Amino acid sequence: MVTLRYHKKDLQELSIGLLKACGLSESRAITVADTLIESDLMGHTTHGLALLPVYLKELESGGMARSGEPTVIQDHGASFSWDGNYLPGPYLVHKAIDQAVARTAEHPVVSATIQKAHHIGCLAAYPEKVTSQGLVLLLSCSDPRNATVAPYGGVKGGYSPNPIAAGFPTDGDPILIDISMSATANGYIIQKQKSGAKLPHPWLQDAQGGVTDDPEAFFVDPPATILPLGNQDTGYKGFALGILVEALTNALGGFGRSSKPDNWGGSVFLQVINPAAFGGLDYFKQEMSFFRDNALATPAPPGAPPVRMPGQRGLQLRAEQLRSGVELYSGILPAIAPYAGKYGLEMPLPVVV
Repeated sequence: MVTLRYHKKDLQELSIGLLKACGLSESRAITVADTLIESDLMGHTTHGLALLPVYLKELESGGMARSGEPTVIQDHGASFSWDGNYLPGPYLVHKAIDQAVARTAEHPVVSATIQKAHHIGCLAAYPEKVTSQGLVLLLSCSDPRNATVAPYGGVKGGYSPNPIAAGFPTDGDPILIDISMSATANGYIIQKQKSGAKLPHPWLQDAQGGVTDDPEAFFVDPPATILPLGNQDTGYKGFALGILVEALTNALGGFGRSSKPDNWGGSVFLQVINPAAFGGLDYFKQEMSFFRDNALATPAPPGAPPVRMPGQRGLQLRAEQLRSGVELYSGILPAIAPYAGKYGLEMPLPVVV
């Protein structure tokens, strides 16, 4: 079977050109494009360039703001809170991370919230820029308009998948965590439904409480809901963690579900921690490296793959795809092509490997 791959540079040029054609400045277009492509490089195909046509549609309709700056709600040095005014999520998150990192020179811990950001993409695309500076990043988000995950024990959606990401420096590659507090994400269900495939496991429950692996159930009336992380067995744990994200993002940021938003967007919480101000950066790296080495040395059952650390596969895949080209999920470029035609941009040519 022939695998079609594309040079990262060609994908960047197309994405930046389309985002600029829809009204973003060049610097913001670069930030958004690079964040989406980073997701594909790391294998998060539901939150990479698959989102570009949706972002372009939002820019054209005004759902995503083309210009402007976030409004500062409060600023106390070690913490700040913004109204993102529905500006592009990747632009807002990168801007907030950069500001938080700069402030760690004075404050050991810097926390921030952003209300009314637009969609921020894949959370795994953000931590490495912080860990490379010897810092720790915690990042979470919630979509206060989305309610596709059922509270544990219920059959009606009440909140969004609510991912949490984190990055920890070690003496080698960082440990990078990005997990939803639900059994799966909305984008993954949509991807499987469009391709006519089943989910790997019964992660959905219908209106009667029966579990299913059929993504079509997500699109009927009444729709199936996504189970909390832990499913019907230990989903009370995922539900509790989902509440944690709700508190840190929507409640702490001052805008959430009770505000009944109309726009697709995100509430964001992030925190940058400077290990040098606590037990010391050297010891932090030593401890996390010791944990990593012990975990990787743990025997696996006969015939099973070895233990791997969170983020390990994504970093390896990125290195491979930077060498041999980016492999895109089959439906991504066909969805982008109409926008390229509309704005007179050429689609990238594949590299056949």
